[in-house]
Amino acid sequence: MALEYDRLNDDTIAAAATGLAEAGIGIIRISGPDAIGIADKIIMLRQRNRDERDLFSGKKRKTLFGMPSNQIRLAYVVDPKDGRVMDEVMVSVFRHPYSYTTEDTVEINTHGGVYLMQTILELVIQNGARPAEPGEFTKRAFLGGRIDLSRAEAVMDLISAGNEFSRRTSMDELRGSVSDKVKELRKEVLYEIAFIESALDDPDNYSLDGYPHKLEEKVTRIADELKELIIYAKEGRILKEGINTVIVGKPNAGKSSLLNYLCGSERAIVTEVAGTTRDTLEEKVRIGNAILNITDTAGIRDTEDVVEKIGVERAKKAMEKADLILFLLDSSAGIEEEDRRIADLINKEISRGKRCILLLNKTDLPSKITQKQAQDLFRFPNPKPSQESSEKRINNYRSITFLTCSLKEREGLDRLKKLILEMFRAGEIMEKNEVFLSNLRQIHEAEKAEEALRLVIKSIQDGLSEDFYSIDLMNAYTFLGRIIGEAVEDDLVEEIFSRFCLGK
Repeated sequence: MALEYDRLNDDTIAAAATGLAEAGIGIIRISGPDAIGIADKIIMLRQRNRDERDLFSGKKRKTLFGMPSNQIRLAYVVDPKDGRVMDEVMVSVFRHPYSYTTEDTVEINTHGGVYLMQTILELVIQNGARPAEPGEFTKRAFLGGRIDLSRAEAVMDLISAGNEFSRRTSMDELRGSVSDKVKELRKEVLYEIAFIESALDDPDNYSLDGYPHKLEEKVTRIADELKELIIYAKEGRILKEGINTVIVGKPNAGKSSLLNYLCGSERAIVTEVAGTTRDTLEEKVRIGNAILNITDTAGIRDTEDVVEKIGVERAKKAMEKADLILFLLDSSAGIEEEDRRIADLINKEISRGKRCILLLNKTDLPSKITQKQAQDLFRFPNPKPSQESSEKRINNYRSITFLTCSLKEREGLDRLKKLILEMFRAGEIMEKNEVFLSNLRQIHEAEKAEEALRLVIKSIQDGLSEDFYSIDLMNAYTFLGRIIGEAVEDDLVEEIFSRFCLGK
């Protein structure tokens, strides 16, 4: 993917590499063929044992062109129009190709501050640079061949990491774990493609006798390796991006109290009046190594209130997007028609692979619901007769778990967080140290590569000719390459880097 330096980019870009905020230090990054020349127009290097007045008189001024690479020097930022000193800074020069972008790059470490950084950035732009687009520095690193696409994506993943799993897997990917694994698998596939082509072109020197059986074994192993990567990626995605969690129940079942408990603060209004929450509330909560993206919903019931009706519809949509549903039942009220309607909605989501924890709340009051009645709200796949307790019978199904509690008295809630981590195998996933495909794009390409390899196996088992093997092997080779950025469309590259933040 690397391009010749003089053809890579003919313009020079600049942006704040750190956020525009009041801070001790801010960094302005400049990259491109004219980066050093543009920076030199506004930078005055300080020199030892020199009268600082000489710096601005033009006498024996040292320029950035003579500054060694990969060093940092004390300097002033000066407005060339009137000689005003804007800031005292530290400046570094990184020359092509040994820079982040593979281009000439200058980084100016300023004092932090919104106005100050904006002023210096405007000076850089006035003297020949253009504002960088989101992710453009990393895109230039990709186009320059310093990193492949999977490692470029890891940069943004590392920046946005919200937990240890995300940080660790992003750092592994940035160091080349995905790239190395994909290249290893591609090399094996390419070897078989080359062997088949050679045998077909030169049958006197290359024999295919017994080859299909050997190829089937090898392709099966590669396809199984890909399958493991895909499964791990799908399981790990929830830990990486957060468990989308929705709290549902009829009005006044205790949903807002549960949100406040999980948040550790009074995030939602709690009153004795049913229907206090009329819209969805969203919060991020850390539980162990996992993050819950929690949505507290309006109580689901028939209502003529226009605002509340909109909230109910949003609650239903939130359930469709959720990985985990926390369903609150008011044990003191008994099971009502509203509860049955909610359970019907949950049954649909469970059939799609969602998971649910049923919380039988208000156990500090006389209960009107038995565990058996609560269990009967749900339709389990292939139920088996059992003499076990209702709670254990429910817990035998990984998709739904039962818990009794009193949110008011904070009783029975100790197990809730542990149950959530167990349901999503958080501890088990954290302990794995495997290659992690970090996003849906990579997963989809891996799935297509696996599918192509399974077609090779089918062709062998069906007794088809070797020509058919080559076609599907080449498809698998191509799909694997797309994971790391080989033969990807320009539009896809633009879309990926547009998600990056400015300055990266």
